[in-house]
This record gives sequence, C-alpha cells and structure tokens, in this order.
Amino acid sequence: MSKTYFVDKDIQGVDFSENELTIGDYENCNYENCNFANTDLSDINFLECEFENCDFSMAKISNTAFQNVRFKTCKLLGLHFEDVNKFLLSLDFVACQLNLSSFYKLVFKNTSFKDCSLTEVDFTESDLSGSIFDNCELTGTIFENTILEKADFRTSYNFSIDPEMNRIKKAKFSNDGIIGLLFKYDIEVE
Repeated sequence: MSKTYFVDKDIQGVDFSENELTIGDYENCNYENCNFANTDLSDINFLECEFENCDFSMAKISNTAFQNVRFKTCKLLGLHFEDVNKFLLSLDFVACQLNLSSFYKLVFKNTSFKDCSLTEVDFTESDLSGSIFDNCELTGTIFENTILEKADFRTSYNFSIDPEMNRIKKAKFSNDGIIGLLFKYDIEVE
C-alpha cells in the first residue's frame, strides 16, 4: 500500500480533530491557525513544513517524522517527543508553549528554542548539545543526566541545572543565571 504524498500546500484554519489528517508524506507544507489537539498524527511524515498558531496539545506523535520542521506561536502541551521517528529529526521552536512535554532520552542537538515556555518539561537523559534556549521560561524543567555541552542559556530564566548530574562543558550562562546552577546548595547570592 503506497502512502499519500502532499507537497507545497498552504492549509489555514482546519480543525483536524474533526477532519482527520491523512497518513502520508507532507513536504514543504504550511499550516496556519489549525487545530491538531488530541489528534493521532502517528506515522505521518512532515518534511520542511512550518506550523504557525497551531494547537497540538496532547496529540499522539508516535513514529511521526519531523524533518526540518518549524513551530511558531504553537501550543505543544503534553507532547511525548521521545515517541517520534528519530531519523533526521530537526525542529525549531519560536514563541511556543511546550509545557508538560517530554523529550526523554531524545538526541536533539543544535535545537533552537526562542521565546518559549518550557515549564515542567522533561529533558532527562537527552542530548541537547549546542542547543539554544533564547529567552525561555524553564520553571520546573527537569535536566537529569542530560548532555548540555555548548548549550546556550544566557537569556533564559528560572532553570535549575545540577552541574554534578549533567554534562555542561562549555555551556553558556549569564551572571544572573548562575543561581540556577547553585540551587541545591540553598545559598543566597547578592
């Protein structure tokens, strides 16, 4: 059985919770103001696609491929990114809400998170080498046995990263962010 192939499509305002997205390959497609909340996107391949102002809250993304995909001002609440197809995985997030999502054990190098809310996100045992967290809210986010080498946290805030439990060689932090590395010592820095 062959997959359906879609290329160069612009889709606006579609509620995919009512109109199920066909399993197939979607290349160079743009989605704007679409609702994917609580939908099953398993086994769908998104290649060179962009999503803007879309809601993916609690969507199922088992074996979903995201190759060079950009999310802009999207709600991605409670997603299990560890279930996606890892082959050529490449994502970019701008002004997105990723709260309560999980990237458990995911190799996710050189990923850009810009102006995102990452409250209570799980990055346990992930590889985020070279990733950029630009102006991101990180309250309650879990970094445990995470590779953060050369990651950039200089403009992010409210993070707690234990240098003894994570690999942070050459990671970048601002002077204000240093407190996020010392949280477990319960000290006051003035």
